[in-house]
Amino acid sequence: MLMTLLKFLAVSLVITALIPFGLIASQWPMKMKDVQNSETLNFEASMASNLTTAPKPEMIAMRDGWQMPVRKYGAQDVSKPLLILVHGSGWNGLQFNEVAQTLAQDVHVLAVDLRGHGATPERRGDVDYIGQMEDDLADLITSEALDGQKVVLLGHSPGGGLVVRFTGGAHGALMDKAVLLAPFLKHDSPSTRPASGGWAHVLLRRVIGLSILNGFGVTALNHLTAIQLNMNAEVTDGPYGNLATTAYSYRLNTGFAPRADYLKDITALPEFTLVVGSEDEAFYAEKYEEVMSAVTDKGTYKIVDGVDHLGIIDADETAEAIKAALK
Repeated sequence: MLMTLLKFLAVSLVITALIPFGLIASQWPMKMKDVQNSETLNFEASMASNLTTAPKPEMIAMRDGWQMPVRKYGAQDVSKPLLILVHGSGWNGLQFNEVAQTLAQDVHVLAVDLRGHGATPERRGDVDYIGQMEDDLADLITSEALDGQKVVLLGHSPGGGLVVRFTGGAHGALMDKAVLLAPFLKHDSPSTRPASGGWAHVLLRRVIGLSILNGFGVTALNHLTAIQLNMNAEVTDGPYGNLATTAYSYRLNTGFAPRADYLKDITALPEFTLVVGSEDEAFYAEKYEEVMSAVTDKGTYKIVDGVDHLGIIDADETAEAIKAALK
């Protein structure tokens, strides 16, 4: 009787252990042409930007030796804040070129290409471990901020989510203020539209399987693709298509957002300003204040009429809101 019970338990454990591997193996990335469709973000404004005016990036060494591309706008001055711009999913620091030039007289601006992105990604769409992008931002602040200088992090979409994650992590004390442009809070936040408005194709079964393994401390498969981005062919086949990133590993995607308890990360935010367009395709603009003000009173919220998810970056109202926040 005892042997039978032990055999049953052993078989049950083996089956349980195989479940996550079965989930992972049951779903594979799609071909890009099958991901692309018209229900996605509007890149028209981004593609119309004159990127030839952007400064060449300087390469700043991170703790592991990787060189982060950073475009600098304005002069460094301890009396002015250091403003670090963190781009959204699939793109790079060039998305901030116009607003960075507008702000350069008021602050020293650094527009970064996050690891896994841009022209020199190391490994496109991947990092070494969950949380590495937080460490990179900490290294950048330590390298570039002057003694006594205020540090402001601005993030758009998942870049905004990364800023929220940063404040709730080990390096949160390095920043003094945040600006969030249509930030990704979490897939299950009331502010997030289904599939982020068609932008995100999540390999859900694979993500569930990898999440189970990570719960047991097994990270060997975290390099596998977990999400594909519906970036239209006009972008991927266009003049800047070589800069596009259309898929993320599990470890990059997990670290490009607040933690599972995203409200806890939100409570750690310092004083912040949130700006979002009323026509945002990925998020419900009116839900942000409802969600975030329930756990913090440090936020100022602004909805810009008639502006979509990517258009919010260069909207005149956004630059005005940033300047007001910096004062």
